[in-house]
Amino acid sequence: MFDKIIRTKAEILKALAHPTRIKILESLRVGERCVCEIIDELNVEQSNVSQHLAVLKKLDIVNFRKDGLRVIYEVKHKEIFEILILLDSLISSQIEENVAILGGLKQKRAKSS
Repeated sequence: MFDKIIRTKAEILKALAHPTRIKILESLRVGERCVCEIIDELNVEQSNVSQHLAVLKKLDIVNFRKDGLRVIYEVKHKEIFEILILLDSLISSQIEENVAILGGLKQKRAKSS
């Protein structure tokens, strides 16, 4: 059972490891959206968006429903946004550390001049 949980975690992280899928999830952060809206927002081919949505559907990350000819998607488990927020925080921390390092290098250079 533990191995299955680990494999599932890895599959979800692999799904999140693609820039287009992250863009799709960020687009869905506002709520449910039609595929046509996602395509327009991301400026990506319809077939490409559909392939990425299929990956997210397979992993039960998004739901969809049909509304006439429109296909509407939404994030099934809002906790996925917590993962994205944590990643934002991690990236911000890394940038702050790099800025501090660069500041130290500038000071060192100024002292040696």
